[in-house]
Amino acid sequence: MGQVIGLLGVCLVLGVLARRSGRFPEATASVFNVFLLNVSLPALVLRAMHRLEFVPGLLVAAVAPWLLFLGSSAFMRLLGPRIGLSRESVAALVLTAGLGNTAFVGLPMAAALLGPAGVQVAVVADQLGSFLVAATLATLTAAKANAGASLPARVLVRKVLVFAPFQALVVALLLRPFAFPDWLDAVLQRLGDLLTPLALFIVGFQLRLGGLRKRAPALALGLSYKLVLAPLAVLALLAFLPGLALVVKQATVLQVAMAPMVTATLIAAEYELDTELAVLMVGVGIPLSFFTAPLLLAQVH
Repeated sequence: MGQVIGLLGVCLVLGVLARRSGRFPEATASVFNVFLLNVSLPALVLRAMHRLEFVPGLLVAAVAPWLLFLGSSAFMRLLGPRIGLSRESVAALVLTAGLGNTAFVGLPMAAALLGPAGVQVAVVADQLGSFLVAATLATLTAAKANAGASLPARVLVRKVLVFAPFQALVVALLLRPFAFPDWLDAVLQRLGDLLTPLALFIVGFQLRLGGLRKRAPALALGLSYKLVLAPLAVLALLAFLPGLALVVKQATVLQVAMAPMVTATLIAAEYELDTELAVLMVGVGIPLSFFTAPLLLAQVH
């Protein structure tokens, strides 16, 4: 877990230093966004979904991230306009508060706090939950917010169908009966491993803490939902499901309590949805989650 925290911090700081050095062009973030969304993220989705082993008893862990995103959509659209947020800003909050960093941060944290049994639950929440939501509902939400409500449904669906991570998801499911050769699996792993460090570098590159005060109401709205309200709501729902193993409850709540997904900022940037706010959600949310997630986990009994 210490290695994860160290890598997160180093990549963020390197991004900040790269921008201040003046050695990187302003288009750096845009170029990296295109690469990550069309190469690294599809490789990660293709490998992860192809290898997934699903246990029906862990269905609750798979459903929780879907509820997280749907709740974020309703919560932000209800309260966002009341504090003066634009359609693009509301959509950025829906994405970042509705998608958790359940892979790069969530899995190591589950391993450190819950052991191997917790990791099994966390993997299901990540791959059948967060991965699928990002490739479907999140992309659809971003496309609609970018184009406005007048965009025909067939055009929205087409935007999802041509989104490279969604195409990788479909290919992975179609190829599940066939084993990948070792060389292909290794290539996909290497390409997928680039996602988090490069994405966090981009977050650091775009991070402008000078605008933090102006963005405080939007950040408070998004992070209070992501780091506190949503995990507590899931914890309350789990209390009404008898027979669940304690580790399933713990891992599910822990994954819901993760900081905003770094990929959410990439999607926001791709569809021009207030990238500054999305970056702040990730840049501020990740450090906070190292304190809030264990505190929430302690409430699971």
